Amino acid sequence: MHEPESSNISARMSRRKQQGKFSNSSATSGSPRGRNGRSPAGGKGGGGANDAYLYGFHAVLAALANPARLAERLVLTRNAETELARQGARLPADLPVRLEIMENEDIAALLPAGAVHQGIALRASPLPDLDVVEACEGTNRVVVLDQVTDPHNFGAILRSAAVFGAGALITTERNSPSLGGVLAKAASGALELVRVARITNLVRAIEELKELGFEVVGLDGEGEASLPDLKLSPRVALVLGAEGAGLRRLTREHCDLLARLPAAGGMKSLNVSNAAAVALYELFRRNL
Repeated sequence: MHEPESSNISARMSRRKQQGKFSNSSATSGSPRGRNGRSPAGGKGGGGANDAYLYGFHAVLAALANPARLAERLVLTRNAETELARQGARLPADLPVRLEIMENEDIAALLPAGAVHQGIALRASPLPDLDVVEACEGTNRVVVLDQVTDPHNFGAILRSAAVFGAGALITTERNSPSLGGVLAKAASGALELVRVARITNLVRAIEELKELGFEVVGLDGEGEASLPDLKLSPRVALVLGAEGAGLRRLTREHCDLLARLPAAGGMKSLNVSNAAAVALYELFRRNL
């Protein structure tokens, strides 16, 4: 199995029903809606019926460990069941649904064409919808995405955020992908660890971040300073734009600073998810 899960996953899953834990939610326990009463975040972004399932070991196990999720259906193959047992990643004994053993092709039929499901899939309640304040509670690092629409890039950015200590991600309701199976697979479990706020107005969200004490840094190839050279405040929000288009004009204008990544040679740009990983590491290493 690709990227083996650590053996403590079973311990995390056993806590999935504890109250007061915050796994991508500061919503009241037991409800798939946030405190603000908006519809669940997972329902936005244009995902189709075949995007209703999370799939792959990391995505499914992380969702089962998330007390903000309610499992609705869990399917896996005999081979996947054996692999879970081999790694010591036991499924929780208090699952609210009956485990269904299925053939590989039957699971594939539930999912988008070509989905690499590793023999396991989960249908679960969407993540609660958070506002900016809820998402940013307790974190000093935030990622802001300006119309990043590719679910693979989005998921990879979530994964880098989780690795390098960014506790929240802000994105727009429109022009962003569904928080469904494709994105969750790319995030490799990080969708359940990084709180996501989907908002209607990115400029307003940036101003909210400033009010919360964040210094808002836009990553731009034409930025006036190199990111490693900047002296930044303890709370930083890193803003990244879409592939090709980059940051929109109003987004750029509302950032406190525009920074670039240092580069050698004639090629100056990176894929947005790679740029996010480099920039988040640079912010992370300052606290080492």
